[in-house]
Amino acid sequence: MRLATWNVNSIRARLERVTSWLARNDVDVLAVQETKCRDRQFPRDAFTALGYEVLHHGLSQWNGVAIVSRVGLEDPERGFAGMPGWGEPRAPEARALGATCDGVRVWSLYVPNGRDLADPHMEYKMRWLRALGSAAGSWLAEDPGAPIALAGDWNVAPRDEDVWDMADLEGMTHVSDRERRAFDAVLDAGFHDVVRPRRPGPGVYTYWDHQRLRFPRGQGMRIDFVLASTALAERVSSASIDRSERKGKGASDHAPVVVDVDPAG
Repeated sequence: MRLATWNVNSIRARLERVTSWLARNDVDVLAVQETKCRDRQFPRDAFTALGYEVLHHGLSQWNGVAIVSRVGLEDPERGFAGMPGWGEPRAPEARALGATCDGVRVWSLYVPNGRDLADPHMEYKMRWLRALGSAAGSWLAEDPGAPIALAGDWNVAPRDEDVWDMADLEGMTHVSDRERRAFDAVLDAGFHDVVRPRRPGPGVYTYWDHQRLRFPRGQGMRIDFVLASTALAERVSSASIDRSERKGKGASDHAPVVVDVDPAG
């Protein structure tokens, strides 16, 4: 199974790029983030025409997550147990969507940005990450052999090498110690970054801001990940980041992350 994750930064604005990329790359399952539309606005027909089923969770023109699959979409789940909300009154946002695809439990995740270290949204981000780590740990406590993929835009660069220059980001979100500890707690719950070992080193990024010519200057961040449970990580045969999709007119500010998974033995 070829599994990918991609923050498309508006599915309606990038529809042709996304569907063309799927057709060219033989992708079985795509976890999508930041669709920026309600369920009724999602362009399902474009994906069903390519042989994909669609699961989407969108409540407004912000956030939004989807899973498109040509290998099944079973047991859909919008949000996870304990997922905190935002706003007054607090309400869950469209940031987490789970489904089982050919036996693999796939989660499309869009972690809150945080905005600023002193912003209330940062506290929301931390609550969200802690709740995710707790939920993910409970899934493996219930079934240690479960094949689970936590795929998406984590809005955390967990290592210094994951940004172009730590000095430029001093005192900013995505690289703070507390965010990194929260990310690591998910790993400690029994998950593995299956892309980094296959695409190691500094300068390997998944995101480049549209502002300030970040992409041509090579000023990116690695913030999109596929974290796999041990049972799934053992089946991963290859992984890549399609940097070419950040190029050209109408590109998202994120690149797709792709993982190949062998059949269960």
